[in-house]
This record gives sequence, structure tokens and C-alpha cells, in this order.
Amino acid sequence: MLIAAILWGVSGTVAQFLFHQQGFSTSWLVVIRLLFSGLGLLFFAQTVGKQNIWAVWKNKQDALHLVLFGIIGMLGVQYTYFAAIEEGNAATATVLQYLAPVIIACYLCMRANSLPVKHETMAIFLALTGTFLLVTKGNIQALSISLPAFVWGILSAFALAFYTLYPSGLLAKWGSLVTVGWGMLIGGIGFSFIQPPWKFQGTWSFSAFIAVVFVVIFGTLIAFFCYMESMKYIRASEASLLACAEPLSATLLAVSWLHVSFGLAEWIGTLAIIATIFILSAVKK
Repeated sequence: MLIAAILWGVSGTVAQFLFHQQGFSTSWLVVIRLLFSGLGLLFFAQTVGKQNIWAVWKNKQDALHLVLFGIIGMLGVQYTYFAAIEEGNAATATVLQYLAPVIIACYLCMRANSLPVKHETMAIFLALTGTFLLVTKGNIQALSISLPAFVWGILSAFALAFYTLYPSGLLAKWGSLVTVGWGMLIGGIGFSFIQPPWKFQGTWSFSAFIAVVFVVIFGTLIAFFCYMESMKYIRASEASLLACAEPLSATLLAVSWLHVSFGLAEWIGTLAIIATIFILSAVKK
């Protein structure tokens, strides 16, 4: 799980390199990542996992849910996250996306028609405080990141919350490889009508090629495989805590490699948001 989280975090910073230094577009990288990763996961499920990847389409309700998950959930979470990176940087985009657990907690409270309990209230307070410090550096009169970067970052958190909650029935019935594989492929095919994979903008170089390969293979396929293997040995709460390595690795690499400015206020805000995961994971319910 730790390897998966680090690979996800590093892939976000590598995507920032492609956007800011090579001129790649969010749309092209998203459609390429979804198409190739989706095909790779389905191939793995069929050959190694010995699963019938076509059986899900025999159930009309599951097929509809899968299409919605692919278009809204998978495409939504991928595009908003990369757009936040392109408009800002990988560090703030990844940390803002980790507001998703708090959004999920608030949604579950609303659905149960109940007020947040003590630990949930503390998590919400830390999330709001962390977000404020992250985007303002403690100065209420100015944003330290662009407004589009902030908006895309918040949208990516909501997209991740939907991505987490919506496919629970599909995951239980068909497994994660089939569900996520088809979700990626459907999202990629759907988005291809808006961003054809062959319409490219940017500057190709050897480093750019390696970066794209890393995002698709290491940042998606290998990371997801490591994540799934880890779930055989650890609990979901432990996985949530180890996933904190993602925003930390993205931040450290963005600061050290791409020289992203990250001051004391941003670090305190980052730690406050990460602390919400510890708080929410500590309660078994």
C-alpha cells in the first residue's frame, strides 16, 4: 500500500512536469491514461485473474451503473485532479483532493439525518483550517494559488468522494479489477469524442516519453496492483493511513524537483488535512 501511495503521489508531480514544462494538455493525458490503463487492467483481470470481464454487461442495471461510474466517477476524478495540477501544482492538488474523506463523512451524516459526532466535527474543523492555510498562506486577503486551481482541487475532492461511494455494489459483485478497468476504459472512450487521443499538443522529448509511461504504467497499473495486493493483508483503516504517503510524496517531490514554493503555512495546512484521515480512520464505524 505504501508503494502504491508513493507512486500515485509521484505520478501527480510527473504530470505537473508534463503540463508546465512540456506543454502537454490535461485532456490528452487524461484520455491516454484512461484508455491504456483500462485496457491493461482488463487484460490482467482476464489473463491472470481468470475473470470473465464481459459478464458484467449481461446485467442491464449493473451495465448502467458501470457506465455512470466510468463517465462521472472515473473520468470526473481523473480530469479534475489533473486540471488542478495544470492550473496550480501537484502538491496543493493532491492535498485538496484528500478532503474527500471529510466530504464523505458529511454526506453520510446528512443521509442518516444526524449531526456529526465529536471526531467528525474535529475532522471537519481541521479540514477547513488546513484548506484555509493551504490556499491563503494565512493571509485572508489573497489566495496563494489561482482560483481555477482551487476550484478544480475542491471539485476533485467531491469527484473522489463520489468515486469512492458509488461503485460499492459493483465492487462487491464483480471485483475491483473488472469494475475499475471497465470504468477507466468507458471514461476514456467517452472522453475520446471530446479529446481524440491522436490530437496532441506539447513538446515530445525522451524525458516527456518516460514521464507519460510512468504515469500510465507505474502511476496507474502497478500502483493499483500494489494497492489490491495490500488489501489482502491489511485492514481498510490501515490502508487509509498508509495512503497519507500520497500527498506527502507529491509535496516533497514538487518542492525538491519542480521547486514549488511551499511555506510554513502550507505545511501546517497539509498536516491538518492529513490529520483528518487519521481521525476518521481511528473509528471502526
